[in-house]
Amino acid sequence: MIWQLSALLLLGGSAALLFLGMPVALSFVAINILGAILFLGGDAGLLQVARNSVVSVMNFSLTPIPLFILMGELLFHTGLALKVIEGVERLIRRVPGRLAVIAVVAGTVFSAISGSTIATTAMLGSLMLPVMLARGYKPAFATGPIMAIGAVDMLIPPSALTVLLGSLSGISISKLLIGGVVPGLILSVAFVGYIVLAALRRPDLAPRAEDEGGDRSEGWRLLAFYVVPLVSIFVVVVGAMSGGFATPTESAALGALATLAMALAYRALTVRALLRALEGTAAITGMILFIILGATTFSQILSFSGATDGLVSAILGQGLSAFAILVGMLLILIFLGIFVDQVSMMLITLPVFMPLVVKLGIDPIWFGVLFLVCMQLGLLLPPHGLLLMTMRGVAPPGVTMGHIFRAVVPYVAMSLALLALLLLFPAVATWLPARLVG
Repeated sequence: MIWQLSALLLLGGSAALLFLGMPVALSFVAINILGAILFLGGDAGLLQVARNSVVSVMNFSLTPIPLFILMGELLFHTGLALKVIEGVERLIRRVPGRLAVIAVVAGTVFSAISGSTIATTAMLGSLMLPVMLARGYKPAFATGPIMAIGAVDMLIPPSALTVLLGSLSGISISKLLIGGVVPGLILSVAFVGYIVLAALRRPDLAPRAEDEGGDRSEGWRLLAFYVVPLVSIFVVVVGAMSGGFATPTESAALGALATLAMALAYRALTVRALLRALEGTAAITGMILFIILGATTFSQILSFSGATDGLVSAILGQGLSAFAILVGMLLILIFLGIFVDQVSMMLITLPVFMPLVVKLGIDPIWFGVLFLVCMQLGLLLPPHGLLLMTMRGVAPPGVTMGHIFRAVVPYVAMSLALLALLLLFPAVATWLPARLVG
């Protein structure tokens, strides 16, 4: 079978199943079975698929995923995350669009202590959106910052999806985790700047309240007693990796242990909260591992069929520059982000993109961070962006999908501007990993 037919069958078939709504893991398992029969020799191929599947989920580099997820689950189920909102709320006073700014700042803090974009968006949406709407904030202005900062959670470690990307692509996980810090902080600062300017230009978007701020001394107490100790978890995770004291897995274990110790110290850890955190961690981790099981074998079958080499040779034979091919890959990712989820984006593209990255000599850390920004964009792109659906699920009935779609437009524009900045100045993504990890 010529490689064009192999690529059409494997890549086209998996994409078609995803677009038809079949679960990601089952889509790739179905294509793997078909590919094993056609390309790996029937029964012998199916046995090889089974062996590869077992090996794929026994990869030691995947162990940070459940530990990062556990950190976030513990913070949310013990209620410690709510203390962060309260402390930030007391400290930020008399700022245009104050509640929206609080959502961005609190969300940035959550990004440093939790690896779940959905959990961050759902919590901020359920807690802060009703207050913002009651204060007279326009729905299209109130929902935007919450969704946008939830997407930034993917860039700032700890991030389970970053670990998954590093594992599937072969990029250094520790460098990739650290590489997202500066771009993530740039986006957070840009979001705050936009909110303040928009509220100054149109005060009707975010009316000010006379009682804004509350007791600032209480805010400083909450900052010292809750926010700083919780953010120190981020220092533990990143510091252990960058200092060479621990692998990403060991750093994740230290972070989970520190989170558990703080929940005990604050007397917030109950048996019920611990069980709920463990159940949530097991459910999410099981889903991710099932997806990895299908993805790894899919890449192997795609390569064995000749489709990977054929596609790479065809693209390189066009005579395009490395930069032009890189821009093309990013445009494909942005397009896919409109229709499919982030894990599907990785599974469909990485088997073809990574050989191109290697042959073209593109810095893998730079490419990995660009990939993360594209996935972050996909969370916000209408009509199927995951965080758009999350916001619709927690928003009051008066907030429509029209409000939500309009709300993300400026934040999508800022994310695209960040992507352009990274393309023009790769050091934005590569400088910090080079300094901290080497």
